[in-house]
Amino acid sequence: MIFKNYEINKIDLNKNKILLLYGQNEGFKNEVINTLFKNSDISVYDEKEILDNSQSFLENLLNKSLFDTSKRILIKRATDKFIKILHEISTKNIDDSIIILNSGNLEKKSKLRALFEKSKEYACIAFYPDTEKTMSDLASTFFKNKNVSMSQLNINLIISKCNGDREVLKNELNKLYYYTKNGKKLSNEIIAKLTNLTEDHSVSELIDNCLAKNSKKTISILNENNFSNEDCILIIRIFLNKSKKILKLSNEFNKNKDIDLTISTAKPPIFWKDKEITKQQVFRWKPENIKDLIYNLNEIELLVKKNVNNSVNLITNFIIESSNLEINN
Repeated sequence: MIFKNYEINKIDLNKNKILLLYGQNEGFKNEVINTLFKNSDISVYDEKEILDNSQSFLENLLNKSLFDTSKRILIKRATDKFIKILHEISTKNIDDSIIILNSGNLEKKSKLRALFEKSKEYACIAFYPDTEKTMSDLASTFFKNKNVSMSQLNINLIISKCNGDREVLKNELNKLYYYTKNGKKLSNEIIAKLTNLTEDHSVSELIDNCLAKNSKKTISILNENNFSNEDCILIIRIFLNKSKKILKLSNEFNKNKDIDLTISTAKPPIFWKDKEITKQQVFRWKPENIKDLIYNLNEIELLVKKNVNNSVNLITNFIIESSNLEINN
């Protein structure tokens, strides 16, 4: 059953217990998720996490607790592969659960999208990029409520950085507002500089935990972030750079068999905060394995460039598989 994104109040969660939200406007989707789930505790999964252990997911879904009146489940990066899980869920009694599937762009030929559009039991909502007017209204209202003076020219500049995603816009607006809290003035130059900063901290943390084979933390970071198709090349570049550093350290460790010496003599020097996780990475990767990883990263980059609309799923699956990869010692 198809609903417009402004018809959220028409959705009957007693009838439509499984919803599909698809499209690139993650900010708008998150607003709707927060509206539907309100202050409920939400269990967040990645599709691949469920596909790799579907029995455990279904058991958890059906497990009734005296302390939980209902379950709220969000499944990120859902694709056509999830249909077989839906078929299994449809045979179970999930009256006490609400499930939301969050997908990227789904073409008309998508089987998942077709299933939700035709079903009377499922709800399907598309979230396309916001128009410039919508983004402009959101920004103007924000600055008005915060008593911050902002010209339309600068609002247009901010909007141009956001790709029609209101979540990106919200982050940029908050960043500018916090800058003014200490009495600092927002000049055109400052606005341009602040909105051009590339925040790759979460990407760096993601790759570090993947290379350390901390799969739980890796999945947690993936679930906490809404990486876009444009982020995928940045993720691959950071992944490649860190892998090449680990290859160099791994080769050195193979020679001296002393991890502390390997870390302390590394060039360029390793920052003190990164030493512990770097040790974990060196321990977990042999030179031949990290070489294979670098080769596969180059392959996945070519694949991502050929399949832009599916790039987030491709890189997500690659990261999860890499974090779980068994290395024989």
